Amino acid sequence: MNGLDWAVLIGYFGVMVAIGVWSHKRVDNVSDFFTAGGKMPWWLSGISHHMSGYSAVMFTGYAAIAYTYGVTSYVTWSFPIAIGIAIGAKVFAPRLNRVRSRLHVSSPLEYLKNRYNLPTQQALAWSGVLLKIVDVGAKWAAIATLLSVFTGVSLNTGIMITGAVTAVYCTVGGLWADALTELGQFIIQFVAGIAMLVAVMAELNGFSTLWSVWDEPALDGHTKPLAGPYMMVFLIAYLFIKTFEYNGGMWNQAQRYMATDSAKSATRSGILSASLWLIWPLVLFFPMWVAPLIIKTDVPADSYALMAEHLLPHGLLGLVIVGFFSHTMAMCSSDANAIAAVVTRDIMPAVSRKAREWDTRMGLLAARWATLLFLGLSMAIATQVNSAFFGDIITVVIKWVAGLMGPIAIPLMLGLLPWFRKSGPTAALISWAVGLVTFWLVNYPISWNVDGGVPLQYQVSIPLAVSLVLYILIGYVKPEDTPERDALIAKINSDGGGSAAAAIPTPAGPADDVVGAPGRD
Repeated sequence: MNGLDWAVLIGYFGVMVAIGVWSHKRVDNVSDFFTAGGKMPWWLSGISHHMSGYSAVMFTGYAAIAYTYGVTSYVTWSFPIAIGIAIGAKVFAPRLNRVRSRLHVSSPLEYLKNRYNLPTQQALAWSGVLLKIVDVGAKWAAIATLLSVFTGVSLNTGIMITGAVTAVYCTVGGLWADALTELGQFIIQFVAGIAMLVAVMAELNGFSTLWSVWDEPALDGHTKPLAGPYMMVFLIAYLFIKTFEYNGGMWNQAQRYMATDSAKSATRSGILSASLWLIWPLVLFFPMWVAPLIIKTDVPADSYALMAEHLLPHGLLGLVIVGFFSHTMAMCSSDANAIAAVVTRDIMPAVSRKAREWDTRMGLLAARWATLLFLGLSMAIATQVNSAFFGDIITVVIKWVAGLMGPIAIPLMLGLLPWFRKSGPTAALISWAVGLVTFWLVNYPISWNVDGGVPLQYQVSIPLAVSLVLYILIGYVKPEDTPERDALIAKINSDGGGSAAAAIPTPAGPADDVVGAPGRD
């Protein structure tokens, strides 16, 4: 990097902070901070939904998969995400929007207290928060790895720089700042991605590179849709996991649906996001697929960064680096906002009477401090991601997050649907607990005693399958539907009735405060 690249990078950080400061004017209460007051346009929600699902892991961990295996990186990652979001746009998006507009809540988990009970809500909240601290820690480590490649700064310094800038804009401006910065980040990434694609084609055979390079010996096997550990079982499991995760199981994605003005807008938001996931990653992945023709490296995770340094002039190189930052900061800031919502709306009111009595000012102050606390903890974890316990970056993201997200997300997501109304707190808690224990057993004691270890596809799929089966089966064996729970589910699922306008929610109270009970519309 030279002075021009640094100017682009510093300018980007400045614009992100400016957006956060401007967005501060639109945040008057916790509803504005966590769900944009239900006033976010569907197209902005869709772009934000798309961008908040990326991170620099794509340019490190998935760059390694693309460098090694080729198109399987797309087939087993962005393609199933696109399909999952398309399904969720019809099934989950409108229901999550009604959770906000009809039950008057600001957190995706707030409704669980009355859909199941308080212990279920707390179990999912605490376990999800701990998982996301590790997940976001991996994202900070990924972007710090790229910054180290380009600038030579240490990993810890890179983590501090990106975390500090993100903390400013997302703490000050809430979800509005997240969404608006993600719009800017999408534009930057579009320009940077096209620039990298054109540079790669110019280095090889021009436009014909898109179809003429696949017979090269260095790309042997790169056209196989499934390769290495990423086979059919992994693909099917990943489709199920990402359908839950990217439609609300990853709480920040649920917020994008909740932030729109109506259930119809939430559906349109999901369709836009799914379309972007289907098309745009092809542009980003192609340079990674053909990277073995341009650079040779013993560290495939560095391939995209090394190729950018080799091909791009200064200025454009800075823009590509900004693109790396934009993806990670988009995901981490949106995760921070979602976690702060769960902490201040679900966890703190359950453990502190004072939290249940917060006024608007104190609720907003708590939301901002919770955001800072989450960012600080995740940055601390980031310094340990490459330790022997956590494994490398891609192991954390794929194995830990994919394997543990299913048991946490299933009660949250299936609880929205009328087909599972008989599944109550017993089904939710047992499916959650057994799923987490299954993950530990499969990944550690069992894997230690299997020659070569348990294959990756089973490490991530078995916990999901166990949780899903138990949730459904226990619902039939021990049905726990009640008139109050049926009324809540009906409110979320009905097309008519209920206000589509945002309401300023009150902090979640004790277990006898029935959210969405008849008469509270």
